[in-house]
This record gives sequence, structure tokens and C-alpha cells, in this order.
Amino acid sequence: MVDYYQQPPSYHQPGYDYTQQEEEWDREGLLDPAWEKQQKKTFTAWCNSHLRKAGTSIDAIEEDFRNGLKLMLLLEVISGEPLPKPDRGKMRFHKIANVNKALEYIESKGVKLVSIGAEEIVDGNVKMTLGLIWTIILRFAIQDINVEELSARDGLLLWCQRKTAPYNNVNVQNFHNSWKDGLAFCALIHRHRPDLLDYSQLHKGDPIHNLNLAFDIAEKHLDIPKMLDAEDVARHPDEKSTMTYVSCFYHAFRNMREPPPPVIRQPPPQRVVVAPPPPPPERDWRKDAETAANRICRVLKVNQENEKMMEDYENLASDLLAWINRWMPWLANRSTDDTLPQAQQKLEDYRNYRRHEKPPRIEDKGRLETLFNTLQTRLRLSNRPAFLPRDGHLIKDINAAWAGLEDSEKGFEEWLLSEIMRLERLEHLAEKFRRKCALHEEWAHGKEDALRSNDWRSCGLYKIKALRKRHEAFESDLGAHQDRVEQIAAIARELNNLRYPDIGPINARCQAICNQWDRLGQLSSKRRETLEDAERIAERLDSLYLDFAKRAAPFNNWLDGAREDLADLVIVHEMREIEELVSSHDQFKSTLGDADREFSSINQIEQEVEHLVTSHGLDRELLRNPYTDLSASDIRRKWGEVQSSVPRRDSQLQAELKRQQNNERLRTIFAEKANQVGPWLERELEQVLAIGLGGRGRLEDAIQQLRAIQRNVLGYKSNLDELERIHQEMQENFVFENRKSRYSMESLRVGWETLLTSINKTINEFENQVLLRDSKGISEDQISEFRASFSHFDKDRAGLDPEQLRACLISVGYTIRPGREGDAELHRVLAHVDPNRMGRVPFEAFLDFMTKENSDQDTVEQMIDSFRILASGKPFITADELERELPRDQAAYCMARMAPSREPGAPPRSFDYVTFSRTLYSQ
Repeated sequence: MVDYYQQPPSYHQPGYDYTQQEEEWDREGLLDPAWEKQQKKTFTAWCNSHLRKAGTSIDAIEEDFRNGLKLMLLLEVISGEPLPKPDRGKMRFHKIANVNKALEYIESKGVKLVSIGAEEIVDGNVKMTLGLIWTIILRFAIQDINVEELSARDGLLLWCQRKTAPYNNVNVQNFHNSWKDGLAFCALIHRHRPDLLDYSQLHKGDPIHNLNLAFDIAEKHLDIPKMLDAEDVARHPDEKSTMTYVSCFYHAFRNMREPPPPVIRQPPPQRVVVAPPPPPPERDWRKDAETAANRICRVLKVNQENEKMMEDYENLASDLLAWINRWMPWLANRSTDDTLPQAQQKLEDYRNYRRHEKPPRIEDKGRLETLFNTLQTRLRLSNRPAFLPRDGHLIKDINAAWAGLEDSEKGFEEWLLSEIMRLERLEHLAEKFRRKCALHEEWAHGKEDALRSNDWRSCGLYKIKALRKRHEAFESDLGAHQDRVEQIAAIARELNNLRYPDIGPINARCQAICNQWDRLGQLSSKRRETLEDAERIAERLDSLYLDFAKRAAPFNNWLDGAREDLADLVIVHEMREIEELVSSHDQFKSTLGDADREFSSINQIEQEVEHLVTSHGLDRELLRNPYTDLSASDIRRKWGEVQSSVPRRDSQLQAELKRQQNNERLRTIFAEKANQVGPWLERELEQVLAIGLGGRGRLEDAIQQLRAIQRNVLGYKSNLDELERIHQEMQENFVFENRKSRYSMESLRVGWETLLTSINKTINEFENQVLLRDSKGISEDQISEFRASFSHFDKDRAGLDPEQLRACLISVGYTIRPGREGDAELHRVLAHVDPNRMGRVPFEAFLDFMTKENSDQDTVEQMIDSFRILASGKPFITADELERELPRDQAAYCMARMAPSREPGAPPRSFDYVTFSRTLYSQ
């Protein structure tokens, strides 16, 4: 159902100044997010409809107006007047200056801008920017609309009501809900341009279609840009966005000649064919009754709504007058109890009235006037008599009562402020007294306790000097506060002369301050004398402290060093070291007499310090020396430890001397034996290496020589075992170094193991070479040549790296060309001799490669040709042929592994020797 009446907001009231910027834009958060989206789109489209005349546009309303340039351009376009020249800089103050120029121009047109400043626009405040654009729309697009005696918003509403009055299902009462179904927009278009749409085909139940139809026609044929979304209008229409869009229709149609009103409420009359003699047509009473009932319901509904509005007006007027009458007596009461708190409370109540009580009533008063004018308009449009409220409820009566209330407010506030000023003057002098007293009491707080304090008893010389300096500063401060005490006494006398009502506490406070001042003077003199005596005692103590520190520090260092040396573990490895320790200990014992005399002097200083502290009643804490952390008790303890440690050290050194003599004997025995075994191992190893490098004759002779050396080495094992026994005894006595021997036990073990390993390795190499010689037919001279060349390039005896292998191959006559071809050949050789990519090639792999390169090798083709010969040229071979030509075991081996032949015509027990041959070579 169409909402025919909805109470409009408070700013739509007769006499409303549309140049006044709306208050709601001053408040953050009042703009609903959905309405904010609608307004941003509508206001952006409205601005672009004007900016396009200047060849520009905006995309984001909160961003594109921030520098003020397009805002000034918009005002120039819609007003047709030039604005001041804008600042072209990009700094913030340039932007603020441009926006201020635009705001000044708007205010020059009589628009009052509240809470909208240039900073908010420059900062991109969405709500402030939308509020500013709405103010511009009101001033330049809506304010000048006049229909009969109504203007601006009310005039635009009346224009819409008149234009859409002939249309079914259209009842424009506001700028939000009345437009939700889209029929009002279509009616405006059809009223002025009936050629653009067929209104009779529209249905109220299809609002989205109606809205999109109206928006598309307006954009295409009326040059009105699409400012609204059909979904937003059908769901939650925004009043400001709708009003802006409708104003575009007003400006588009106001100068257009209006066609005659369409007749669409009644269906066209039926044509009746009259035949002579025609019978009178029967009237359709059922259809007439339905039309009559609809007319009666519509009239009654309008009448009911009007009566409801009259009742609302009377209730609102009665409530407003009752509220005015309730506050008038309170504002007329101009009396207080002569106390400042009561007057201030009354002022607070008055301000609460102005802030919280009155603003809602101002809105009620505006709604009352709006309700009255809307009701009169509805009655006039529906041919009803004007509404006349009962006596005392007329608009002029409400205004008169309201004016009386505001007059009372003015007088009341003036009287209340003057009364508060009088009471404040009366309290000023007493407050000044209390303030000065508070400052003095804050200053004097704790001063008596500080002057009576015996803190000097626990202070050293420098702290006592600091206390004296602080006391001198206090005495200076005491003299400076004499003026404040005199001022307090003078103010108290003046308050007594003026007969201040609450004078008792003031006199008592003044007397307490004067008595305290006298006590502070006496205590200050006494403390000055005490601190002077304490300083003399502290100077003597400081001298003793310093003397103790100068003597105790070096003596304590000597004691610490002596204690450390005497307690040090006796860990030596040679006779020379223990002899040096015994000599040093004898020298230390010769200095103990001088140390004893120094100890007595230090102890005497400590006794004198204790006597001074005790006799003058000083704090025992002063026994601590400020120049050192050492105490006499520490010195005594350490001296006693040194005296008791000397004989203990003597016995330790003698025991260690005997142990080192035994160790020296073991070193001598080990060195004599090791110096014989070591050279023997070296000679044997050199002999084995010489045999391995060549010059040994036949391979079998070299193997016999190596086996003879091996037997000799194993027979020499007893000498190494004897050395192991001596070495174990030395380790048990912690002898880890022997300068008399060139060989350590570890080096002898390594030499022994190296010798045995070299013998076994060389014998194995020679045996492999014998096998290679016998199987490949290579001569011993060739093997010797390969060995000599390999050894020449294998400097570190770790195998050949790729570059050493290249040089070695070239030296034995193997062709490796320079360049990429030679590199490819070297990679092929490496793939054979170093398949695991270890980076080093051993001699065995090198010899195997060179043997293959210099000998005749069997191939797959040779094997296949050999089997073909045995098979007399056939592609298969029979079991009889295998058993006849080959040994029995090898024939059985072949038949077990050969696959049966698949050749046509092959007899049973025939085999495929081609596949078998390829399998042998993994092909």
C-alpha cells in the first residue's frame, strides 16, 4: 500500500531558510552507509551533469574536490559567475586556499555553512563533502523553485503532486517512500512527454522495471543523467538523492508546453450500435458499484488521514504548551542561598535545560508548524475546509508562548551570571589565603623532621660536606620564604577586618604557620653547629681510610698472588721445570719477614678507625672504607692462609722432584730403542717403494723379494712390542713429550702399518700384472713403461686427475688432439677409467685401459660369426652341434641359457645363438 503521509524531517518547515546549512552534516556517523552510497552516486552524477559543460568530470566525490579546483569550476558553471583565480600549487595550504575561495563564494550567496571547513574537504571527509554538495544543490537547484506560495522543497513537492494527480496508483507525499514503485517518475515523464512511454502498461508490483524504464528514458530523451539505482530506490530510497534527481525533472519540464491532462483513470466508453428500433442498453450495475466503492474508500481514507493529522497537531501543541508552562516558574525564581555552589548548580541546571530539555522541544515546535502547513495543503488540494485549532493552540499562540519563554531565559541567565560573579568576588580573597597557605605548608612539609635528623652519623666526609652545602641552601630558602609568611598573616588580618563569616579556621591556620616558622629558625641554627663538628671528625677518618687503602691494596695483591702460587697444582713434565719451581719457592720464603711487618701496620690503622667511630657514637657502617672493598679481617684471613700453606708447598715440591727423576729415566730408555727402530722402518719402506717403481727384473722375482721383506718385517715385531711396553709405562706417569727421541710411538705405529700395507699392496699389484700379462699377452716392458709414466705424473701418489691423465696418455703415445675433439676423447677415456666420477684414476684402471687399447678383444660380432661357423651357416644351432663342437660343461652352459629358436623349419632342440651372444655383452 502506498504511504500517503509520512511525517517529514524538521528542516522541511515553512519559513525554513534554505541558505542555512543543515546541522546533521556536522555530526559524524549519522549518515547511513546505504544512503551514503546513494548520495555519493547521485551527487557525483549531478556534479558531472554540470562539469561536462566545461569538458571535465569527477570519479570520486570525496577525492576529486580535495584540491578545490573542480569545486570552484562547478560553482562557476552552475552560477555563471567567475570566481577568484585559484592557486595552482600542490601543497596542502594551496588546496585549503582554493576550497576557502569556494566556501566564501557560497557564503556570499547567503548560505550559512556550519561546521564545514576547508580542512575537512581537503582531508577527504566523505560526510562533510556530501554535506557541502547538498548545500550547493539546495541553493542553486532547489531554492529557486516556486509554485504558488510555496518554494524550495515544498514547492517542488507541490509541483510533483499536481503533475501526477491524474494518474492511478500515484500519491506523492514525500521524497522517499512515494517514489519506491517508480510510477511517480513514469507519471512525470508521461505528463510532459506521453510519446515516450505507455503508462497504462505499467504495474505497481514491478518497481524495478518501472524505475529502470523511467531512468533510461530520462537519460536518453531528456538529457537527465542516471543518478539512482533502481534496487536502492525500491529498497531504501534516500530523500536527498531523490529530491536532487526530481529537481532535474522540474528544470527539464518547467519551460516545456504541457499537453492536456491524460484521461486514463476511466476506461474508454463502449461503442453501442443502435439498431432501429434499439432496445435500451442494460446498465452494468456491478461495475458501477465497484467504481463507486473505490471512490468512497479513497475519500474516506483521505478524511481519516486528515483527522489523524489534526489529532496529532492538538496533542503535540498541548504537550509543548505544558512543557513551556512547567519551565516558566523555574525561570522566574531569581533567588539563591548566597552560596557559590548553589548558584553554580542552578547555572548547571539551566545549561542542562538549554542543551537537553529545549532542543527536542525546538524540533517539536518545527514539526508542529510543518504538520499544520502540510495539513492545510492536503485540505486545500482535496477541497476540504481549512483546519482551525482550538483556542490557544494556534501557531501564533505557540509562537507567543515560545517568545515569552526565550525572554525569560535571557533575563534569567543575565541575573544568574551576575550573582555568580558577586559570590566569586567574595570567595576570591579567602581562596587566595588558602592557596598561599597550601604553598607554604607544601614547602614546610617534612622540614622539621629533616632538621632534627641525625643522618650525619652515618655519613662520610663528602656526604657531610654535601649536607652542609644543602643546609646553607636551606637557610637561604628559609629567608626567602619570610615574605610569604608575612603575606599570609596580612591576608588573615584583612579577612578579620572584613568580618569573613568562616574566619575561625583561617585564624587557626595562620597561627599554626607562625609557630612552625619560629621552630624552623631554632632548629636550623642547631643543625649548622652539629654539622661543623661532624665535618672535623670525618676529615680524620677520611685520612685513615686513604692510608689503609694505599697500604692494603698492594699487600692484598701480594697475598692473593702468594695464595694462588702456593695452592697451584704442581704439574711439570721435565726436570728443568721442577728445579725452577723449587728455586722460586725458596726466594718466596725469604720475603715473609717484610710481609709480617706490613701486616702489623695495616692492622694498627684499622684499630684507630674503630676507636673514633665508637667514641663519637657514629654509625657502625662507617667502619667500611669508602676507598676500598678490602677489610682488615680479609687481610688477616689471607695472611693466615699464606703462613699455613708454606710447609705444605715444600712437601709437594719434593715429591714431584722424585717423580720427575724417574720419568727422565724412562725417556732415555725409550729414546735409545726408538732411534734404532725408526730408521730401520724407513729403510725397509724405501726398499719396498723402489721395487714397486721398477728396476726389479721379472715380476715373479719382484714378488719373491717382497715376500722375503715381509717375513723379515714380521720377525722384527718384538722390538716394536718392547717400545709399546715402555710407552705405556710413560703414559701411566703422564710423560707425553720426549725430546730425546726423534720418533713418537704413534709415528712408529704408523710406519709399521704403512710398511706392511705397502708390501701387501705392491705384491697384489704385481700378481694382478702377472695375470694381465698372461691373459692379454702384454709384455712386462710395456707394463714397466706404463708404470713409469703413471708414477712420473702421479706426484702425490693419490691417482691422476683429468689433466694429469691427459699428459700421461700423450707420454705413452696415445693420441689426444687439442681442442674440443681432444676434450671429447678425454671424456670418453674418463668414462672408462673413472666411471664413478671420483676425480682420480688409479694405476689399475689406467693399465686396464691401455691393455684394452693395445690388445685384440672379442666382440659381439665375432661371437655371432663363431656360432654361425659351428652351425654351418644356419641362423640357429642344434644341441648335437653344441655337444660335438664344445666341451660338455660349456655346451650344457649354453643350452641352459639359450632361448629356443623361432626360425621356421628349425628342428627340436634348436637354439637362438644370436640373442645369446648379445646377452653376453649386455646388448
